[in-house]
Amino acid sequence: MSDTFASILRRHAQERPDAPALTFAGRTQSFADLHAASTRLANLFAAKGIGAGDRVAVLSKNRAEFFQAIFAANMIGASLVCLNWRLSQREIGEILRDAEASLLLVDEQGAGLLENGFDLCSVLAFGADFDQACAAQSERDSGYVAGPQDIALILYTSGTTGLPKGVMLTNQGMSYTAELAKAWGMSASSVNLVAMPLFHIGGCGYGSSTMLAGGHTVLMADVDIDVIIDLIPRYAVTHTFMVPAVVQALLNAPRVDKADMSSLELLMYGASPMGDVMLRRAIETLGCNFMHAYGMTESSGTVVCLGPEWHLPDGPASHLLKSCGKALPWVELKVVDPVSGKDRPAGEVGELWLRSPMLMQGYWRNPVATAEALVDGGWFRSGDAAYLDEQGHVFLFDRYKDMIISGGENIYPAEIENVLNGHPAVAQVGVIGVAHDRWGETPLAVVVLRDGQTATEAELIAYTRADLAHYKCPTRVVFADALPRNASGKLLKPAMRRLYGEKP
Repeated sequence: MSDTFASILRRHAQERPDAPALTFAGRTQSFADLHAASTRLANLFAAKGIGAGDRVAVLSKNRAEFFQAIFAANMIGASLVCLNWRLSQREIGEILRDAEASLLLVDEQGAGLLENGFDLCSVLAFGADFDQACAAQSERDSGYVAGPQDIALILYTSGTTGLPKGVMLTNQGMSYTAELAKAWGMSASSVNLVAMPLFHIGGCGYGSSTMLAGGHTVLMADVDIDVIIDLIPRYAVTHTFMVPAVVQALLNAPRVDKADMSSLELLMYGASPMGDVMLRRAIETLGCNFMHAYGMTESSGTVVCLGPEWHLPDGPASHLLKSCGKALPWVELKVVDPVSGKDRPAGEVGELWLRSPMLMQGYWRNPVATAEALVDGGWFRSGDAAYLDEQGHVFLFDRYKDMIISGGENIYPAEIENVLNGHPAVAQVGVIGVAHDRWGETPLAVVVLRDGQTATEAELIAYTRADLAHYKCPTRVVFADALPRNASGKLLKPAMRRLYGEKP
């Protein structure tokens, strides 16, 4: 594949210039509009001395200019560095020093995250001055075509397994987003609602899928359940992606039962399984198809899918709802012993390894981490514990580093979480290992209860013992108002350990 963000936008602007491409805050740009705006921004980058191989960073909440920056950087061969505005000032500074960007685009919140006397690179703030600077540029597209192995995006990992690393995503890897759009049933007539942050692969990757297919993307600044309920009927939204925590918030919204969701065709979810109880309620309330997607920043997005045909809670294959599905046609995967590298047979847990043209080129200026992640034969070590069934369905357990070793037995927190998620009083749960005098470690469950529901520690422990070996069950349960999560909705186990990991 040789397509790039820029080449696909150019093609749509020529073939269907008046079709809606991007809506944000009530303003819709056609493909011709989006191409013109992106071209002006590309020419502004060039006027500031930015060219092929340079880096432009964005520190901003979702906005139309963010997508324009993705296309603009690609038009001149620069890499866009997408920064997490939820990080601290110190963390932002460390990442910007590592990335060595030539220019930083910021919104008001992003500007407030810069260190006093910031001088790492030039800064351009969105607003009137930015608009004026862009308007002064030519709409003449240089026609520059970046190579398949050139770096389109650098996304920094969330840091759940250590210090953030800059993941280098190539034009070739990101070009598969257009193929993913087809796998998700997207076309030029699709309308995709995007609320995930664009600094995350679930935002800039999934968020660009319908756009690359020639369809209409409706972008939100951030997740707002009331706004989601309004936007779906207003724009006849057909597709969206949500993490289960957002799906749950949507289902719990007072207005959702009377909302018009009839246009929805497919709701994709990821970061964790939906769970039988939530899925049944979601099917009844939303009335659309569901798909579980598994992927990561290092794989340029989704590599495994569980399609709508398997989302039947009462069907003969309902056990597959605990799976995230099968590998996409252009993805190879295997489960191996993480020490020896030998393949694990079906049904046995090991580390999930991936091989695909979608994979990252490596970690920015971090050859040691790159060599640890990308091994001989082009395989990527995901760090995820999983097993495969005989048909190749992937069943995830946990990050290997999150595994609990209690009395010499390996315990995967996800097993406990899956059971507790089935309890009618449990809204959310996270399980970590905490110190134990006799067993070394023991599982601790942190539970968020549903509104109006009650449960006791003893009741929840007994509930797990009905389904799991006793050594796997939590010996403690604590109750919380919320669980710490990153931008993709994944539980922040290190933060949980800091909060609850003291020795009992």
